[in-house]
This record gives sequence, structure tokens and C-alpha cells, in this order.
Amino acid sequence: MRHLTHLVFQPASRLVRLIAGEKRLVIDPHTADDATAHLPVFVDLDGTRCEGLWAIVDHLEGNYPEVPLIPEDAAERGETLRWLDWTVTVFGDQVTRRIVYEKANPRFTGAPTRSTPDMNVIRGGRQALREMLPVLGKTVEERGNLAGRLCTMADLALAAHFSALDYFGEVPWDINAAIREWYTRMKSRPSFRSLLADRVPGQPPMAHYAELDF
Repeated sequence: MRHLTHLVFQPASRLVRLIAGEKRLVIDPHTADDATAHLPVFVDLDGTRCEGLWAIVDHLEGNYPEVPLIPEDAAERGETLRWLDWTVTVFGDQVTRRIVYEKANPRFTGAPTRSTPDMNVIRGGRQALREMLPVLGKTVEERGNLAGRLCTMADLALAAHFSALDYFGEVPWDINAAIREWYTRMKSRPSFRSLLADRVPGQPPMAHYAELDF
């Protein structure tokens, strides 16, 4: 059995779970006991151990090419990597860390332990998200997905972040129909099933979290 040591609300961990699902790989996920470790950690059937998102991405794309998630076409590949980098860095720093990492129990994100969420930080994340949604909506409306017609790793990465935000009801879906329709398609994919089944003690998801049509 392939093993994944992960954190439930860490977007990198959620992305690895989506990649494995898209590639139809059966994994056995375990919530990390030590949230300060270099997570996620993936161990393949042959014992190969990969620590951290990029090592796992490289391993899965290289060893399971039957379902490629980074296109071979140069233009689409460039756009996929551009959006992937933007999601992990800009979106992650300005939105996810300000909202999810404040609201979630730190043992499920790896964030430093704190007494109470900082509402000023959360409000900043909410404002950044509202400003980003029109750009994201316009992109997926014109292309179908972030990099083009096909679903790529860039879409999975952004959906991983959205799924963590949506668990806490933090995405204002009503202000952009295009991004809402895109996310509906994303969470309807079979790879999303394990994410939609996530539940953590003391922090239940919003009622619509697992609903495919909101």
C-alpha cells in the first residue's frame, strides 16, 4: 500500500491526494503526529520516499505518466506551471494562510499554535480573495480551465486551496458564476471524493461543503 503522511487542511497535502486520485493510485493517508515535519510525505510501493510537495509531484508525474497532469504542449505547459506557481505562492500567502491557517486547528495545518484567530488577518484574506475571483473567473470562462481546455495540475492546486476555504464557508461563490461553475466541475471529479469526506473533531464543515451542486 502507498502511504501518505499529511495534514488535512494543508493545500499541498490536499493537492497530493487529488493527484493520486486523478492517476487512480490507491493511497493510505495518515494525519501527521508532528505538524512541524516537512510534509506531505509519500512512500510508494517500492519503498521510494518523497518529502515535500515538489518531490512528490516530480515522482508521481515521472513514474505514473499514463494520466499526465502537466501538458507536453509548450504553451499549455508554461501556463500550467505559471498558474501552479501563482497558486502555491501568491494565492496561498495572501488568501489561504490568512483565512484557513487562522481558523483551522493548527494541528491540521502545521501553523504555529495561537490562542485565538486574528480577525484582522482573516479580513485581509477575504478582501484579497474577493479581488482575485473576477480574474480567475474570467480565465476559466475563456479557457474552460486555468491553462486551457484540459484539467491540469494547476486546476487541482487551486481547487485544493478552494476546498480548504470552502470547508469553512469562506468563498463568496455568489459574486462570480464562472468560478463557481468551474469549482462545481472540479469537486464533481472522482479524485475529489476523499477531500469531500474530510471531517475534523470540533470543526465540522459548512453544510454545502460536500454537495456537488452547492
